[in-house]
Parts: sequence; C-alpha cells; structure tokens
Amino acid sequence: MITGELKGKIDKLWEEFWVGGITNPLTVIEQITYLLFTRMLDMHEAKDEQRKMLAGIDFTPRFQTHEQDYRFRNFSQLGADEMMEVVRDEVFRHFRKVAERNELLGDFMTDARLEIVKPSLLVKAVEMIKALPLDRGDTKGDLYEYLLSKLTTAGINGQFRTPRHIIRAMVEMMEPNPARGERICDPSCGTGGFLSVSYEYLLERYSSLDSIHTEMVVNEKGALEQQHAFSGNLLAEYRKHVDTDMFHGYDFDSTMLRIAAMNLIMHGIEEPDIHYQDTMSQSFSDKYPDASHNGFHLILANPPFTGTLDAEDIDPSLLKTVSTKKTELLFVARILQMLKIGGRSATVVPQGVLFGSSKAHQSLRQKLVEDNQLEAVINLPSGVFKPYAGVATAILIFAKGGETDNVWFYDLQNDGYSLDDKRNPIAKNDIPHMVASWKQYRRSKNLPVDDFIGYKIKGQLDAQQVEAIAAVQDWTDRTKQAFIVPKADIASNKYDLSINRYKEVVYQEEQYEPPKEILARLKALEVDIQNELEELEAML
Repeated sequence: MITGELKGKIDKLWEEFWVGGITNPLTVIEQITYLLFTRMLDMHEAKDEQRKMLAGIDFTPRFQTHEQDYRFRNFSQLGADEMMEVVRDEVFRHFRKVAERNELLGDFMTDARLEIVKPSLLVKAVEMIKALPLDRGDTKGDLYEYLLSKLTTAGINGQFRTPRHIIRAMVEMMEPNPARGERICDPSCGTGGFLSVSYEYLLERYSSLDSIHTEMVVNEKGALEQQHAFSGNLLAEYRKHVDTDMFHGYDFDSTMLRIAAMNLIMHGIEEPDIHYQDTMSQSFSDKYPDASHNGFHLILANPPFTGTLDAEDIDPSLLKTVSTKKTELLFVARILQMLKIGGRSATVVPQGVLFGSSKAHQSLRQKLVEDNQLEAVINLPSGVFKPYAGVATAILIFAKGGETDNVWFYDLQNDGYSLDDKRNPIAKNDIPHMVASWKQYRRSKNLPVDDFIGYKIKGQLDAQQVEAIAAVQDWTDRTKQAFIVPKADIASNKYDLSINRYKEVVYQEEQYEPPKEILARLKALEVDIQNELEELEAML
C-alpha cells in the first residue's frame, strides 16, 4: 500500500519534471519507467549473484565485468554531470544489449532515449527511485497505479486510461480464474489496466484471511482510511501459470507497451506476455496464429476508436466477418476470433455500435446474437471517460459460440463521480448494485458465481443496496434498472441493442388545478396590482 508520504514524494518529483521542461504526463511516466527498469535489472542481478554464491546456481550476467558502472547501485552514487553522461550514453545503449536477450522489458527498450536534459533533475529522479520500496509487492503495484492516475491526456492513437473503477467492475463481473487455466488478453492493452486489475482481483480472491494486512493511512483529503494488502498466498499452486501464461497484451504504441509491461511487473507478474503488434493487421495472424484465432478464455478491452483504418492494413479474415473500416466494429470481430469456443469477453464500445443502421453494424450485431451468446449490454453515462472523451459508451458481455436466449440490460446512471470534466467524487454510485445484480442474475440461471469480496472488503455495498438487489426478482420488468430482453424482441428490431429501445419509463401523472380556477386567480392578482398602482400614483 502507498502512504501519503510516498505520494508526496512522487508529487514533488512530478513538479520537478514540469519545472525541468517535461510537461507531458506520458513522457514523465516513461522516463520514470526507464529508471525503474534500471533499478529492477540491478535487483535481479543482485538476486542471481546471491543465489550463485549461496547455492552455486549459475546464471547469465546482465552486466559484464566492464559494464558494472551501468548498474543502478553504481551510477546512482555519481555526481550530477557524470551521472548524466553515464546514463545518457552508456545505460541506454546497454538497454539494446538487454533486448537481444529478451530480458524483462528488453523488447520495449531498443528505441528508448533519455528525455531528461538537466543533470540536477536526473539526480532528483534517481534519488526518488532509490528510495522506493520495490522489494514490497503490495507497494510496487500501488505506486505505479498512482503514477498512471496522473495521465490526463489521450494518446496520439486515441488511447486513454480507462477509469480504474470501471475496469474493476468489469473484472468483478467476468471473474478470472487461474484454477481453470484461463488465459486473459487485452488486444489494445494501453497501460495494462485490465490485466493489472485482473491480477489484483486474483490476489484478493486467493489470500487467506490471516494473510490480509490492514493499515490506516492518510488519504489525499487528509482523512484516515483503511487500506488492505493482499498476499495472494493461495495462488502458489497456480503461480507458474499466472507469471508466464495467464496475462497477454498487444499494442502498437511502444511507449504504452513499456508502461504496460512495467505496470504488470510492478504488480507482481514476473513475465507478462506483452507484444508490439497492431491486432487489426494481417501480420497479427501471421506472427501470432495461436493468439489471433481461438487463443484466449477471457478478453477484457476498451479499444481505441480512431474512426477508420486503411483497408490495405486490415486483416482480410476480419473483413469476411464484418465488411467495414470502422475500428469499433473490427475490434469486436477480432475479439470473437481470438476467443476460444466458450470464451467470454467484456468490451467497451461506443454506443453507435448498438444502434448503427449500416449493413456492417447490423450484421455484426446479428452475428453476436445469432451465432454467439450475447449475455449483457450495460449502458454507461456519457461522462465516464471525461476529460479524455465525452462519447457515450456501453459494455458488451458475450461468449463465443452457444446461443442467445435473453440479453441482460443494465442502465448505469452514476459511477460515483460527477459526469463533467472535473470528475469529482459524488455519493451516487450504481456500480456495486450493478455487479451484485449481475451475480444474482447468473445465480438465477444456475451459473457459477464468485462472491463480490472486493466490495465487501471495501464496504461499498451497504444493507440497503443488498435489500434492493434481493428485491429484483422479475427480470422481465423493463421499468427496473436491470432487466432482460428475449432474443426474438431484439431480432425483430434489426438487432438494435440500445437500452432506450427496450426500457420502459414510468411517467407519474401530474395533477393540476382546472384552467378556470387558475385564470380567476390571475385576474384577482391583476386587480390587486392595479389598485396598488393607483394608490402609489395618488401619493405622488
């Protein structure tokens, strides 16, 4: 867990970057990532050296004899000018050698370069990195999440950070499970939010009660609040799968990949499978045939919607599924390809996907409903992704194969934050109710459901909400916040999935006085006004 003191140090370093001329939050995080990488390389080297000394286990050194000056522990002791020279000219060149061995983040460091030009700023950044408790897994993940929370600008390709509470809700609803050997993927992983939150969910689910550490810390508002650190000690038997084959991500922005890989490593995943790749292109099927077709049990995604793609760059197999250049449709088609039979996905889409009238829109929706199992459509308020974008969005939950009988709709009106650019916390929050309602609905269909332990621990589900959820028995009542719609109704509406097409609004009848009585009162008022004007005139 991250304390207020540590947050204060990060905030101070952030200001130093700003004063030093680096004002793009993405660049700041990237530069911090480079320095974190150098320290973690050194930490891994030291761990292997100790293992060799104590147990005689040999290893391939990351630093040769003449490269010892490039280790974090050594260059961090240098003066400002000498440190700048070593880091800029030698350490970053060493990254390319590391890349050849595919060590940790090596794949993403080949084109890395130091943007810090002031030696004094580099010294302050190195001192900050040196002080971080990177030997504590519970702190590392929170630390990186705090850094990512400072991202306030969208990427050049339309990427932006999906709000953490929205990701958490999607993960809670999809319930990733290592015991089933599940492989999770995000085909446009950005900073790795869906994958890191999925791992945090596993830590909560697989921590014995006596291993959960609770501490009171001071939050940003200066108030005391409880924070929990989960050991994940019950993941031991699944550890190899979790570390090497459970989490997969793709993106075609190298900066995002560096941040995503470091994010997952900082959270505690030793070898996340993160690759530089445009998943819409033919090269994805060529390079990763096992991933592009029937490769994953669970896909969580909020793909960038940049409009249209060059037809020549689009994988022809996608065009056979949906003939379009629109990325929001192509991503859904690709996700269907990437899922194993029975695999499930929760994907954020712009609401135009739900009701678009083009042939491509209708054919994709028809494919979801008729050839697969469309499970749920969740309507999100239009301000959820502000200040990045104000577009109205929804979450589609679907499984590959099977058949659709009913589709569960939920109208999320409040997510716990104001729906303007400020996104200030507010009391109204439908997310806990939505997650619990979804689980109750799945129970009503005799489907397996995990308890919503995260919300219980965080105290976000009070007795009144539980009572309201328990009262939701008739899923066919379309006046409720959550309801189901039979497939036949959806098919008869050209597979329109917009919630307003099916939600019934109950209007309360207003009672008004008879018009003659209102007119009589108006006339009486007019007489009183006239009399008072005459009295005023007489006084002049």
